[in-house]
Amino acid sequence: MVKKTTILIPMIIFSVIIGVLGLIFFPTDIKNGNLNFPIRTIKIDNKIMKVEIADSNIDRQRWLMFRDEKLKPDSGLLLIYDKSDLYSMWLINIRYPLDLLWFDQSGNLVYSVKNAQPCSNILDQSTCSFKNIEPAKFIFAASSGFIQNNDITNKSKLEIL
Repeated sequence: MVKKTTILIPMIIFSVIIGVLGLIFFPTDIKNGNLNFPIRTIKIDNKIMKVEIADSNIDRQRWLMFRDEKLKPDSGLLLIYDKSDLYSMWLINIRYPLDLLWFDQSGNLVYSVKNAQPCSNILDQSTCSFKNIEPAKFIFAASSGFIQNNDITNKSKLEIL
């Protein structure tokens, strides 16, 4: 019978090597990309606010990664996709907890996550990946507490002004 350590040790070494290579060869255009997203005005329920917009592939990939300053309590980042679908948010290289809201084509809230914790370990995606269960076209990311502080409910609605 094969001992567990005979299998586990090579698997751990392989996982570490893959993780290090992933960090070394992380696309520089994402890591060093422009942090100045365009600003637009949106409305969620009755709250009007200015938010950053990520509507290109590179901006959506970059989003809040490698960013030290938290989003302001009355603001956020809106990711806009070309079509409605199921979109996963992996909080790798995010420095603080987020509230995440997925909205459909009509602006109706279809899924939300309060206090989503960033990844503490690159090898464990299960605790820091979040995916909507109904198709969405927009994802709004805000500092943790946004959902509670703004009375966001399953009937909340997004409007881009």
